Amino acid sequence: MKAKLLLPAILLAAICFQGCVSKKKYAQLQADYNKSLDTNANLKLSWQRTQQELAVSQNQVQNLQSQIDQARTNTAALQAALDKCLAGNNQGNVNVAKLADQIRASDQYIKHLVDLKNKSDSLNMVLTNNLTRSLTADEKNDVDIKVLKGVVYISLSDNMLYKSGSYQISDKAGQTLSKIAKIINDYSNYDVLVEGNTDNAPISQVNIRNNWDLSALRASSVVQALQNTYNVDPKRLTAGGRGEYNPVADNSTAQGKSLNRRTEIIITPKLDQFMNLIGKPMSGQQ
Repeated sequence: MKAKLLLPAILLAAICFQGCVSKKKYAQLQADYNKSLDTNANLKLSWQRTQQELAVSQNQVQNLQSQIDQARTNTAALQAALDKCLAGNNQGNVNVAKLADQIRASDQYIKHLVDLKNKSDSLNMVLTNNLTRSLTADEKNDVDIKVLKGVVYISLSDNMLYKSGSYQISDKAGQTLSKIAKIINDYSNYDVLVEGNTDNAPISQVNIRNNWDLSALRASSVVQALQNTYNVDPKRLTAGGRGEYNPVADNSTAQGKSLNRRTEIIITPKLDQFMNLIGKPMSGQQ
């Protein structure tokens, strides 16, 4: 009799044990599925941002290529005029020499534009590599460095830079800012724009009316830290806030909001020097 009662009990225990195993497997599969959803969302945001940056880069290349094409067109026109002059009646050695000088000057200007682009790309690449190598693995999670349109963009997360819900610089931001400041001081011919950005969540705090205020105050805090703590020349610094109006991701998700809450340090050649190089007239032209 005891044996007859023992057998169903054993079977019941086996069934329960099997049920427990199945639930664990199901929970693991559910966790893996949720993780895949998060990964897919992050990849989608990264893809969207990459597409935006690619469009900007392509526009910059197109603009510079247009300048080079225009200069080459001018050279071809000058060459055609010279050929016509040589093929027709002799209009004087003075005119021929002038056309030849203009052609040489046009060729030099094309070379100047190409050299300028290559120099800018090289300097920015060295700057970016120097900064990237100086960052720790943890710092790289909060710092994103890109070169767009000949300008270096260093994007810093708000979690790393500021105390929660504040525009005051946090203690842990000091090490990263010191490395960025060293790069800025090493490249003394570059200007620095610090640009604050927020998500679209409304803010209501004492002395902070809206996201415009918050973004500008955060940019100003970084500028003053660079000046007062890390000895960056204030004449090179500009602080600006863009509020919620320059998003890089969708504000409808927590991940998107996190990406939009950022401060960008934008390093670019000084405008007057850059314009002098770009606008330098060709020899022999007015």
